[in-house]
Amino acid sequence: MNKLPQHKRVQILHMLVEGSSMRSISRVVGVSINTVTKLLVQAGEAAAAYHDENVRDVKSERVQCDEIWSFCYAKAKNVQTAKSAPDGSGDVWTWTAIDADTKLMVSWLVGGRDAQYAQAFMRDVADRLANRVQLTTDGHWAYLDAVEDAFGGDVDFAQLVKMYGAAPKSGPEARYSSGDCIGTKKERIEGRPDPKHVSTSYVERANLTMRMGMKRYARLSNAFSKKIENHCHALSLYFLYYNFCRIHTTLKITPAMAAGVTDTLHDMEWIVSLIDERAPKSGRRGPYRKQNSK
Repeated sequence: MNKLPQHKRVQILHMLVEGSSMRSISRVVGVSINTVTKLLVQAGEAAAAYHDENVRDVKSERVQCDEIWSFCYAKAKNVQTAKSAPDGSGDVWTWTAIDADTKLMVSWLVGGRDAQYAQAFMRDVADRLANRVQLTTDGHWAYLDAVEDAFGGDVDFAQLVKMYGAAPKSGPEARYSSGDCIGTKKERIEGRPDPKHVSTSYVERANLTMRMGMKRYARLSNAFSKKIENHCHALSLYFLYYNFCRIHTTLKITPAMAAGVTDTLHDMEWIVSLIDERAPKSGRRGPYRKQNSK
């Protein structure tokens, strides 16, 4: 079976996590779009499995959660009139949870922005933490029951509620901008959260980095996801690279090293090795008959 040379696989994966679209990657590297897609799927599956197994028992003090919007195949308002829209088309929300001190992306989930996904997300966050934390979310109502369901009373939980002025009624800014944020309100929900650390700044900055690092999250682009499965694979690859390979500018080490999840600085060749470890082992083709020696 033909295998793409390692240096090309490394180049493709680097471009995937640095904001290049899949078709631009195929042109630059000189491979087919199907080759790029296949490698994305392999990397996404390997990355998701590694994160699920290794990002556990995280010792954290403060965790921030948020949601970031994107869409798959077509925006929700256009799905009904879209041609052959696959399952998962429409608005897609990515729930993210970051350790405010180490910048480790503890958990993420792709889906809707309703109570069902909020509960699944918060349960996964709680399962990955080793101790009681101060948790801050935005004012989304779905967090209230979800946090209670996942943590019980073993959490210091607060919400940072942003208050917005009236949105512009005309002009280009009416289409691309929300209303101005005119203030915030800190609401204690449970436990004893420290008001000084009731913030979502780090997770919102991490979401901005996602938009810069994945072309499918860029606004006003035709590089949006066409399949929800590939959307999830791209996220898995991105977060593995972000946690274990990318040195944080302020920390001078990777988030995973800062959080004590690993003591090793990994690189893209390491991610390629994870893919190879999951690949089926080559063997004999067809039935094997032992020949009698004479």
